[in-house]
Amino acid sequence: MIKDIPIQKVEDLAIALAPRLPHEEDWEDFWDAYLINLKDEPIRSVLVNSTGYGEIDGEKRRTSTLRYFWEEIGPLEIVKIEPVIKSVFDLASEFWVSFSYNDYLYDKKYVFVPGSLDEINFTDIPFLDRKGVMIR
Repeated sequence: MIKDIPIQKVEDLAIALAPRLPHEEDWEDFWDAYLINLKDEPIRSVLVNSTGYGEIDGEKRRTSTLRYFWEEIGPLEIVKIEPVIKSVFDLASEFWVSFSYNDYLYDKKYVFVPGSLDEINFTDIPFLDRKGVMIR
């Protein structure tokens, strides 16, 4: 039964959104989304679903759902998920991450709500040497 399945909390994993630097292509229009493995061991079979949803000018909007897969993300490693165009910052950006670690399948939803990508929320992004917004 469902009550017999142990629920384990996702720890040491983060999603970060960071603006591109001036020397990078399309830096004025795009940020990049990253998945950060803060564990001392690799995670495997990593699946990320990303989508945006909400309202712009009173009209309900939803972006395409995109899916990304990595067989393994090493310990203390960061991977780029996707570019995010600034014109969708008025929408919630959702990243649903599933992965295998120590023979257990974990999943967690990370949501960047509208307004959360303001500079006041910036923090240092590990392994990236730049500032952005991060959810652990």
